[in-house]
Amino acid sequence: MRKEVGVVAVATAATIVAAAALFRQWKRRKERQWKQTQRILRKFARDCATPVPKLWQVANALVSDMQSSLASNETSSNLNMLVSYVASLPTGAEEGLYYGVNLRGANFLILCARLGGKNKPLSDLRREEISVPSNVMLGTTQELFDFIALELAKFVSAQPGNDNDAPASQKKLGFTLSYPVDQAAASPGTAIKWKSFSADDMVGKELVNDINRSLEKLGVNFRVVSFVDDAIGNLAGGRYYNRESVASVTLGMTTNAAYVEQSHAVPRWHGMSPKSEEMVISTEWRNFNSVHFPLTEFDASLDAESSNPGSKIFEKLISGMYLGEIVRRVLLKMAQETALFGDCVPSKLNTPFLLRSPDMAAMHQDTSEDRKVVSEKLEEVFGITNSTPMVREVVAEVCDIVSERGARLAGAGIVGIIKKLGRIETRRSVVTVEGGLYEHYRVFRNYLNSSVWEMLGNDLSDNVVIEPSHGGSGTGAVFLAASQIHS
Repeated sequence: MRKEVGVVAVATAATIVAAAALFRQWKRRKERQWKQTQRILRKFARDCATPVPKLWQVANALVSDMQSSLASNETSSNLNMLVSYVASLPTGAEEGLYYGVNLRGANFLILCARLGGKNKPLSDLRREEISVPSNVMLGTTQELFDFIALELAKFVSAQPGNDNDAPASQKKLGFTLSYPVDQAAASPGTAIKWKSFSADDMVGKELVNDINRSLEKLGVNFRVVSFVDDAIGNLAGGRYYNRESVASVTLGMTTNAAYVEQSHAVPRWHGMSPKSEEMVISTEWRNFNSVHFPLTEFDASLDAESSNPGSKIFEKLISGMYLGEIVRRVLLKMAQETALFGDCVPSKLNTPFLLRSPDMAAMHQDTSEDRKVVSEKLEEVFGITNSTPMVREVVAEVCDIVSERGARLAGAGIVGIIKKLGRIETRRSVVTVEGGLYEHYRVFRNYLNSSVWEMLGNDLSDNVVIEPSHGGSGTGAVFLAASQIHS
């Protein structure tokens, strides 16, 4: 009996020793994996760093590209710098009820609002979002515009007593384009070829003629007087409220910037100069590229696997379409090389563009105990149910690195535009920013504002004022309609 007890005791001790050895081995492996996670994180942070000298390099490169593109159509610049199809911007004195259309891919907004003059806010704002049937989207441009004209007629007739103060003559309609995020809406077979058009672009002029033909055919008493992207519409809204508004930036799923340039600074323009001597330029800065960008291996792989390799690099760094995807790629590497989420890589983590910027923002801005929102989003988006508080901190930090880089680069772009105008040291400039990324991602917005302040310093930072857009998405079309009537 004693012998049996002894054998059992020895076996038990051996089991405990073996278990302890396995535990120590597991612990050492986890420590190595955690150290590797931290190494990946630190390297990623270094590669994404945007110190003020680098931001100035980016801003100066943007200024150089802007100047090159404005000087000649034959340029190697990545910026198109399109002179826009708009005759004038609002003065703030506009009064009356005006209409606009914002075409945004597979749907469009029809809006009407009353302007009270003297820079008073919009009132009686009404809007209706309408989906474009798939057969219309796949049809001709004329069929699309016929559908928009028909819906506009319905919208106008449904507005009670709205034409009492309207002139009997043909009314002006502002028309803005928002670039679709859904790639299907931008495919070659759709009715609209999604691009920006300059004032001397024959394709753009023909589209305006097509819209007006549709309006006339259906007896809709409107005529399109502006056909521009929504960044220019946003600039029109800013100018209505403040004459010092000189630029606008769109920071949503896509990005662009527009600004007011003096006509003598556009040597390549050979058309008639506006009476105001001002020209509205759409920079198309989504295409901006610079050797000074803080690019990483994750940016390189995203670009290589995209539908447009080597193109729209700035957009891939700062827009909401791509921020979450960069985060996903970093987390995937950590999962593969350091078992961040366990020994098996979560299958959904391999799906491109599954992490959207709103979910990224929610994780980044989570201040709850133990990062509960991060845990919920990891489970909701990727099916990850076993994250620890330490892992959640890593996820939040990756989001922080990506958003800080994007926001600070966008800030450098804003400073670059104001420098191009020669206004940094001499005049106050207002820049209007619109888009969900800026409006709803608080930390991103704070990083952008602080980057401008850091670049300009205490002495000059008050000369650049960044404001949110006025009236929300699509209202720029209304402001443009009003300004053309009074031009």
